[in-house]
Amino acid sequence: MKLLIVDDSSVVRLAIERDLENGHIAEVDQAADGEEAVRLYREKLHDVITLDITMPRMDGLTCLENLLKINPEAKILIISALRDRSTALIALKRGARGFLCKPINPEELREAFELLLTD
Repeated sequence: MKLLIVDDSSVVRLAIERDLENGHIAEVDQAADGEEAVRLYREKLHDVITLDITMPRMDGLTCLENLLKINPEAKILIISALRDRSTALIALKRGARGFLCKPINPEELREAFELLLTD
């Protein structure tokens, strides 16, 4: 299984990778912004993507739309510091499969990840 972690914070990317370490993941790629994420996804078609919303160059909602144009079945979990309900609803309506708020609870992250794998 291939995982793509997209967040402008290297600390957050490393935390997500650490929290999701398990036997399911064979390959992990990281991107610091939406443009890099779209490029990497085109190359490798990752099985699961975690995606921040507030990033430079291309924000997460725009990135979400671009990733889904490449693969409408992409499994994308939004992980954002934006806590307003409307942002979560927009992301879910645009095709995200889940939404978690930062700071990330490792147990909630693993649970959301497992749900994506069984989806």
